[in-house]
Amino acid sequence: MSSTHFGFESVDERDKARRVRGVFDSVAPRYDLMNDLMSMGLHRAWKTYTVLVANVRPGDQVLDIAGGTGDLALAFARKAGPTGRVVHTDINEAMLRTGRDRLLDAGVALPTLVCDAEKLPFGGDSFDLVSVAFGLRNMTHKDAALAEMNRVLKPGGKLLVLEFSRVAKPLEKAYDWYSFKVLPWLGKLVAGDEQSYRYLAESIRVHPAQEELKALMKKTGFGHVDYHNLTGGVVALHVGIKC
Repeated sequence: MSSTHFGFESVDERDKARRVRGVFDSVAPRYDLMNDLMSMGLHRAWKTYTVLVANVRPGDQVLDIAGGTGDLALAFARKAGPTGRVVHTDINEAMLRTGRDRLLDAGVALPTLVCDAEKLPFGGDSFDLVSVAFGLRNMTHKDAALAEMNRVLKPGGKLLVLEFSRVAKPLEKAYDWYSFKVLPWLGKLVAGDEQSYRYLAESIRVHPAQEELKALMKKTGFGHVDYHNLTGGVVALHVGIKC
């Protein structure tokens, strides 16, 4: 039996995807509200910066993986315009449904697809940009997922990975207190789900740190990789260019 991390717990690889789906089935209805509360609104600034770095142009082909409630997909669609295409995907149907409804409320209809990032149902060299925001840490085989993202990108295409990362040393104690005391309390109070938010805090700690993720992206085929620390390393935006 092969095992992997589910937060701090070691679980059978075959069981992780099911358990992650359970977490996001639970949090989907209050996901956006909880993001605002957990990050004190900072997630909006992080995503705005990601859109700036993406530099999507009219006519671009964009794949948004783990697109959840659709905020990045919506921003990309406005940049790509009617001649472009933004495909909105997630492995979790509840999250995807919430995102699709939100996009439709904004007057935007995008191709929406439930799919596993480790087995993308797209041909090679299909997209100018692939993005994954706050989703990579939940994937069982991150190397396989990154290799798939590389495969579907056009040569010279760009991958953006926006993810929680390692905070600067002076912030560690305060960040740990906030993560393991305040976040589960907020989850219980607002979403009625303490355990899912405890898992989210744990999953950040077992996710590769900045340099480790950079090395993994290079190993999976990206010729140039850089990262930008945001809010003292609470979040990092990794940018990979396909050779």
